[in-house]
Amino acid sequence: MTRFNRWCVAALVTLLVIAVPAALHALPARTSDVTATELLDQVRAAEQHPWSGYVQTEGTLALPVADDFSDVGALFSDSTRMRAWWRGSDDWRVDRLLVSGETDLVHQHGVTIEWSYERDRARISRDPDIRLPRTADLVPPVLAERLLRDVTADDVRRIAARRVAGVSAPGLRVEPAAPQSSVDHVDLWADPDSGVPLRIDVYAAGDASPAFVTQLRDFSATRPALSTTTFDGAPGIEVDHDDVLDIADAANQYAPFRPPATVGGLAMSSGSDGAVGVYGVGITQLIAIPMRGREAGPLREQLRQTPDVATSASGTLVTAGPLGVLLTGADDDGGWLITGTVTTDTLRRAAVDLDRGTTYVGGVG
Repeated sequence: MTRFNRWCVAALVTLLVIAVPAALHALPARTSDVTATELLDQVRAAEQHPWSGYVQTEGTLALPVADDFSDVGALFSDSTRMRAWWRGSDDWRVDRLLVSGETDLVHQHGVTIEWSYERDRARISRDPDIRLPRTADLVPPVLAERLLRDVTADDVRRIAARRVAGVSAPGLRVEPAAPQSSVDHVDLWADPDSGVPLRIDVYAAGDASPAFVTQLRDFSATRPALSTTTFDGAPGIEVDHDDVLDIADAANQYAPFRPPATVGGLAMSSGSDGAVGVYGVGITQLIAIPMRGREAGPLREQLRQTPDVATSASGTLVTAGPLGVLLTGADDDGGWLITGTVTTDTLRRAAVDLDRGTTYVGGVG
């Protein structure tokens, strides 16, 4: 074989390596005769199914937020790229890919390690029930598990299949039954073999385009090796041990309040056992966080800079797609941060209920 022929063979092989995956992704999706109820059951049965893949999210929920919430704002307003390995709910790793490196979350045995490549620092913490959202909450299988809580067969119907990560995935539409919901519907596509959700689109009421999308760009349903979810820190890495994960965790542990059992017509979830109240379930949910003046002041100022901000006796209100944010109080006072996928009327009702029904339990204010 001449040098030219060898070059042609190499070029052909390279072309095939590039073109075959692209062609698979471009193929039209096959129709599926699985019913909505069957697909819902299959997705739920796959909650502990292992998987791995490359995840990309696209958010349009641009909210001005203070420093304590900057990471959360970026998750819902920007494009986020992640690589994930999921051996189970207590053994996983999600790497957020950045231009200058990455930030990794590694979780095993109830402990989470956040490792920053740029700062060469690891942060070890327990995994509290009450905390702010993070990257691992937005991968399709995890988000689906949260959104499908309390969903019944009457809330779902089939939609057309679509090709996701090269897979012909049957689709499911979920329409919330709760009147407090600001979400019109959620569309979900799942792997037909494993039931693992591959893509989720969240639509606000009245919007033709999704406010938030998370999808797997490539996907494997095989169990990742243990080495992929094991953190191996480089020698000399700086390690911090944190008893408090974020502002929500801190408020839940130390704020001297107990919120009422019901706000805005939504019952408190069983996981709420401190000062932070989580209400509702699945698609329709809100969280109420008590804030001190030094934390509420900067956030209130940021919210006031939003073009569509509404200020009333209830507080400072901003909406972005299906997400609403209401901060009670005025000026530099403390207040309740009430946010979730509920209507503005529900947020205002929740503010009244919190004002009337919160119990002071003593401690440091």
